[in-house]
Amino acid sequence: MPSIFPFTAIVNQDRMRRALVLNAVHPQIGGVLIRGERGTAKSTAARALAALLPEISVITECSFSCDPDQPVSWCTQCQERVINGEAVPHVTCRTRFVDLPVSATEDRVVGTLDIERAIQKGERHFEPGVLAAANRGILYVDEVNLLDDHVVDILLDAAAMGVNVVEREGISFSHPARFILIGTMNPEEGDLRPQLLDRFALCVDIQGVRDATARRLIIERNLAFESDPEGFYLEWLPREETLSDQIFQARQLLPHVHHTQGDLMTIATMMAELGVDGHRADLVILKTARAHAAFEGRTRITDRDILLAAELALPHRLKRHPLDPQQEITVEDLSRRLEEAREKAPEEDMTTLEQEEGDDGQKKTQLTVETEDGQDDGEDKTEAPHDPMLQEIPKWPTEGRWWWDGGDETNVGEPFAPQPFDTPLDRLARGGAGRRRRTRTEQSRGRYVRARFSPDNPRDLAFDATFRAAAPHQTRRRRSDGPALSIKPQDYYRKVRMRPAANLVLFVVDASWSMAVAERMEATKGAVLSLLTDVYQRRDRVGLVVFQKNAARLILPPTNSVELAQKALADIPVGGKTPLSAGLKMAYDVITREVRQHADVIPLMVLLTDGAGNVSLGNMAPQEEAHRLAVVINAAHIRSVVINMENAAFDQGYAQALADHLSAPCYTLDELRAEALLATVRGELQETGV
Repeated sequence: MPSIFPFTAIVNQDRMRRALVLNAVHPQIGGVLIRGERGTAKSTAARALAALLPEISVITECSFSCDPDQPVSWCTQCQERVINGEAVPHVTCRTRFVDLPVSATEDRVVGTLDIERAIQKGERHFEPGVLAAANRGILYVDEVNLLDDHVVDILLDAAAMGVNVVEREGISFSHPARFILIGTMNPEEGDLRPQLLDRFALCVDIQGVRDATARRLIIERNLAFESDPEGFYLEWLPREETLSDQIFQARQLLPHVHHTQGDLMTIATMMAELGVDGHRADLVILKTARAHAAFEGRTRITDRDILLAAELALPHRLKRHPLDPQQEITVEDLSRRLEEAREKAPEEDMTTLEQEEGDDGQKKTQLTVETEDGQDDGEDKTEAPHDPMLQEIPKWPTEGRWWWDGGDETNVGEPFAPQPFDTPLDRLARGGAGRRRRTRTEQSRGRYVRARFSPDNPRDLAFDATFRAAAPHQTRRRRSDGPALSIKPQDYYRKVRMRPAANLVLFVVDASWSMAVAERMEATKGAVLSLLTDVYQRRDRVGLVVFQKNAARLILPPTNSVELAQKALADIPVGGKTPLSAGLKMAYDVITREVRQHADVIPLMVLLTDGAGNVSLGNMAPQEEAHRLAVVINAAHIRSVVINMENAAFDQGYAQALADHLSAPCYTLDELRAEALLATVRGELQETGV
């Protein structure tokens, strides 16, 4: 694979490489999520892993790469071939690498009806999707945080179950879907919902290399690869072959790796002490520890295996609240907690759980009990010395086995917990926490919920409903030389799809000296960060435009990234004149751009001002110009809310006049509080429900 940058040539990023290799050893771990800034070798590592994986044996002419040695996991087609007495020859091929685009639809992922065969031959036949192509290979999803939530759900369900079951359009089909799921994302572009985040087994947070010597090495290797890809690959081929062979050997050894009841108690105690929600982390750590032991050629897991597994399984599971600071996972802290957990584990419980693979391909679990000298019923225990935490983990490259080290080096307004408030502004507060509205979408994305009669319009055709509509007319339409199924434009039904309605809340804030700016900015920051608490669980977006002096600035582009928002809100300039028109113009531009890019978005502009502008964009009077821009915003069907920040004793009605031109409600707050502002925004969003 000379066009692929070698996996072993990647500089540093040891924790990421370790997570990828362990998933290659034991795909049932459940995949890995790699989070990091741009240009940190995330995509390079994923593609390089596929290039070094050992070749696999697959059944000939099988679309799902079924394993000839595992008949219990064969797809429906391969099973039918055996039932019909057909031969099932097999061939050897390279591991597949399947790249899932962000725009992928549910049909593209799970598979659907083969419309060509249905029309030509009148047969219902399954057309495989992405999950079929990825079976026994690698499924790579770049920018997984931008993928539709229900598609991510499907991917994670298939990764956990190892099978894809399709029940749609008159088809019932199942096929194996065991793959290594690799997702990458840039946290600044938005977060995954916590429900989805937890279902990635392992998570690695990476940063660009800071060491100058290592950065120089990166440049040298990339220049060498670009100038002579084949020569560079051949230079690294011995290391690639060594690692590939180690992965193959580890896969063979994995069924024989066992653990004790004390190991299980240690893992469970650690997770309980750390307050990790659910039980997925416990299982992931055990699977990862077994894979690490197998990779190092051992049949018994040690504390060191558990330690390195926990380092990969916990980064995305310890952050309980989106606004909490990211907790750093250090080997030292985990070592201390593991020692404490060992002390609490029952000393006498040395029951060993062993998993052997029987003749039928099924896992069989048996129990053995160690004697005082550490030997069981005769099995030869040849394994590495048990020195789990104090022994330094050697760095790659070294002689012999491919190693990694322990991992890479690694006042905003006060937010508050979202809750209903007993204020006049709370009359439209959302009725159910943690739930989003769903809206019908005209795009060919989203969940297919029903069909709608659509004569003469074949766009996003609902095959099942269309075929049912055409069926009664086949006797009259069928000709001897025609297709098996005759469909007319008057039979067409199109799919009705539903997607979660995405809100865009754009705060437009007057940061001039005309009012109590410090108090206003503190409340605005608190409201933005509090809204991001909801945004973290949904796919809504929040942005912030600030106007002061002679211009407006987009401080926070529309985002659902908590990390990006916290950075942007840390230091906002204040003071100067009031360019109200500039703020309105920028708000209009930002919202219209977002609507063009995201057709289903529901925008809301929240304008915090006293309405008294004193700087124009052109030759028009400032107030008249602002009112005309307000009319344009209103004509574009952009819903707005005006928060009058002027003191009641000095209010001259400017904010109310601006709200009238926007056709927007105008609220006056005697005492500005972030809670009241948040309740107002929530109420207005609820009113935009469809």
